[in-house]
Amino acid sequence: MMARLLQTQPGVGPIKALAYVLTMGDVGRFPRGKQVASYLGLIPREHSSGGRQKLGAITKQGNRMLRMLLVEAAQIAVRYDPEFRRQYLHRCHQKPKAVAKVAAARKLAVRLYWMLRTQVAYPEIVRIESSPRVPLVGAS
Repeated sequence: MMARLLQTQPGVGPIKALAYVLTMGDVGRFPRGKQVASYLGLIPREHSSGGRQKLGAITKQGNRMLRMLLVEAAQIAVRYDPEFRRQYLHRCHQKPKAVAKVAAARKLAVRLYWMLRTQVAYPEIVRIESSPRVPLVGAS
């Protein structure tokens, strides 16, 4: 049931959906989307000293296979989802393509989290995300 809900998102097929559901388990244990990205190792490593903060490469803490599947799914989502494409192209102008792909994978991981948490399918979650009053991804 949960994996079918995730398959409404472009780029997420049965294998990716099942891998996400099985890896994440109960999404209720994550209060925010940022914690999901951290759990999957899709956030940058931080080096802090004194008042200075430097962000490095992703932490790679989570499931390697799911991270790879999310990057692959995000590349497909970029083709079919106008909002994903806009953010990806914007990021490509600022950073290397590999960084933009990981950023898209993080956004996808958080979107899938919210789909499971709210039990809302792809078309509706996009409408909710674009609403100025309910920033799901911003709540991460």
